[in-house]
Amino acid sequence: MQIELVETFLDLCETRSFNRTAERMGVTQSTVSSRVKALEDRLSRRLFQRSRAGTELTVEGLRFESHARALRLTWSEALSAVRDEGSYPMTMRLSIQYDLAGRHTPAWLACITDIVPGARVVIEPDYSTQMCNDLMSGQSDVAIVYSPQPHPDLHFESIGEVTYRMISSAASAIQDVTAEDYVLTRYSDAFLRTHAALHPALHEAPLVCGEGLAVEALLETGMPTAYIRADSATRLQERGFAWVKGAQPIIQAVYVAMHSRNRHRRFQRRLVERMRAHMA
Repeated sequence: MQIELVETFLDLCETRSFNRTAERMGVTQSTVSSRVKALEDRLSRRLFQRSRAGTELTVEGLRFESHARALRLTWSEALSAVRDEGSYPMTMRLSIQYDLAGRHTPAWLACITDIVPGARVVIEPDYSTQMCNDLMSGQSDVAIVYSPQPHPDLHFESIGEVTYRMISSAASAIQDVTAEDYVLTRYSDAFLRTHAALHPALHEAPLVCGEGLAVEALLETGMPTAYIRADSATRLQERGFAWVKGAQPIIQAVYVAMHSRNRHRRFQRRLVERMRAHMA
């Protein structure tokens, strides 16, 4: 079976629109239609029902969806397995939330190499949504995320939390902070919800940034106030920054994510245990 047929089917499951799937895959609508028809012919079943109200999965389509996801993952794993990795016994692809990559990468690398000596490790910082997509497509093996994206093919476990605190070079107390001199930090959806409840006025700040190192650079070059990781504030405190009195810390949960089919594998279980111990 051509993998393009499965990819097209799964994209259409998400969009429920032949036009939208064609745009996302960079093909024509007629190509999408012909791929769906080819897949339906192979299965001898109709997978989608099209009407003026839109495109919906048939009962057979709903039954096939989970199998299609498994086929896509197996194909990705097969591609990885046959690539030339030289003398490495295995390749481990680890995705890490941008704001955790700098500080925690060495420890998590040590976790992997201790469990599988000689492994080739590919580390890629990213945001939660893309990391979850990479797990589903087989482009990543394990991800450290802030925002779990619920999906039947993905498994999430809490491994710890990170504390963010408001720091400033100009304001000593929360009542002195203005939106014009503030960087609204978009580290995760959960972070934003908590921030909106704590600081509704500051939540309308004109400058928004979601990556910790970029926030620190903004603070060092003119913007006086923002939330940053408590464990990242030392060098800024040396330059005259201090915690803002009255600004409550915001706690961000950290999760490890993997494909559901891998959740009970010995390697993944040991890795999760080591990562949880490190965060603790």
